[in-house]
Amino acid sequence: MRTRVSCVGFYLLCTLMSPVIVVGYLVWVGKLFAARASGVSATAQGPLSARFSEHNFGTRQDEAADRLMRALPGVPRLGLRLTTGPVLLAHRVTGYVPRAFRYPFEGDVSPQYEASARIWFFDAAVDRYLPDVAQFVILGAGFDTRAYQLPNDTRVRVFEVDSPQTQMVKRETLQKVGIDSRPVTFVAADFEKDDWLACLSAAGFAPGERTLFLWEGVTMYLNREAVEDSLRKIASTAQGSVVAFDYFTTEALESQALYWRYGRAATKSTGETLKFGVDSTPPSRERLAELLRSCGLSLDDQRTLGDDTPTRRAWGGFATATVESRRPTSELLRD
Repeated sequence: MRTRVSCVGFYLLCTLMSPVIVVGYLVWVGKLFAARASGVSATAQGPLSARFSEHNFGTRQDEAADRLMRALPGVPRLGLRLTTGPVLLAHRVTGYVPRAFRYPFEGDVSPQYEASARIWFFDAAVDRYLPDVAQFVILGAGFDTRAYQLPNDTRVRVFEVDSPQTQMVKRETLQKVGIDSRPVTFVAADFEKDDWLACLSAAGFAPGERTLFLWEGVTMYLNREAVEDSLRKIASTAQGSVVAFDYFTTEALESQALYWRYGRAATKSTGETLKFGVDSTPPSRERLAELLRSCGLSLDDQRTLGDDTPTRRAWGGFATATVESRRPTSELLRD
């Protein structure tokens, strides 16, 4: 009963302050459109915003995300205050935490909550695998902050791979807010144009040592060739290496449901079109396993998102896959 009262109170306060929130949203969206020409990933703000919100709701501590979010040149200060201020005020008054920002995420994952729900999945993968690897590679790192939460005495070598423009903005902002990025090796590469593994190796990465690859919120924005090529590159690294990733299925790319039509239009308007989806033919887990096997990887942990029936298709998922035996990249590319 108490939870229900706090819930009603929270949403009543948010409704009363909704004009302020809407103005903040419009300011923020306007800034995103204005920044498109910079080449900095607009969709990278989504995961950062989710971690920022969890930090401020007190459900997951991430000081680096909070500081980064408040200083990024692509985030308007006024827009941030107007959108988050009323919501956080309603939380402080009622004590209620919206489902989107609970940690770990509870219940079924709807598409609008994917960016929040996956945080726990990737955190769990880091906790599970990092103690047994020598290297930690964050592919398409965007504004991920996990590398800056590792213990100071960690012996794992950390690499972040991303486009030059996004990486430059991130490094400048980290320096601006006083976050020490020296333990991280930054590698600039475009997954669709560059041999990112060669770039990574040139920066000191050792393919023969066990590695945890984190690939969050990236695969859906790449073409199939780039996704499969990247998976084969990972499969060419040391036996026991692991990749944790999320993905959409073809349902997200083809559905005529209003949400997905809007989602595809919104991402396209920011210059980041949805391109890749795993075959949604049920069971979609098997379609994912087949894709991974064809690239030299073995599916380990997996969570299907959405219904997975002949009449209602799954729209995505979270997964980890392992390298069971190391094979040269050249051999994998011939398969």
